[in-house]
Amino acid sequence: MSGLVRSQEEIAARVKALESMLIEKGIMTTQAIDRLVEIYENEVGPQLGAKVVAKAWSDPEFKARLLADATGACAELGIGGLQGEDMVVVEDTAEVHNVIVCTLCSCYPWPVLGLPPNWYKEPQYRAAIVREPRKVLAESFGYTVSDYVEIRVWDSSSEMRYWVLPARPAGTDGWTEDQLAELVSRDSMIGVGPAIEATA
Repeated sequence: MSGLVRSQEEIAARVKALESMLIEKGIMTTQAIDRLVEIYENEVGPQLGAKVVAKAWSDPEFKARLLADATGACAELGIGGLQGEDMVVVEDTAEVHNVIVCTLCSCYPWPVLGLPPNWYKEPQYRAAIVREPRKVLAESFGYTVSDYVEIRVWDSSSEMRYWVLPARPAGTDGWTEDQLAELVSRDSMIGVGPAIEATA
């Protein structure tokens, strides 16, 4: 991986240092931080996006509604809120792969993906993914998209937040929505990786 993707250890250390500083200065309490963590673990985040994707893979009528009105379709499942008021879902197919960026800052659909990863906010990613998406996906994320597949880069903004409906993995016929949701990663909904392959 290149410098685009920082190590988990580095991120964890920075978060811990920031948390300690906020508590020490009386800006935040331990209880408030615990509540924020609980919100992003259970009430918003990529597990909710995975639930939406799994339903779309299983229910063609819901999928059609999701692609026509992502905000409304997510609301059917009780998912929505701040930073998710105007969402658009774009579908990966055999011919087209989609990837998301915010070239101005870090606009991102929090209700379905949680907080944006650090690399998503970095100027290097925001500039490079637009110019050379195939190269960035391969070199920074280890994700090779075939030359015959068109890559479309979608630029999120405060008015419109995009996310990806990844292709359903082969070998998942008859799987439940809960099983399918386990195959959906945050990265696959940003477009920097595929859904997880099914295993026997």
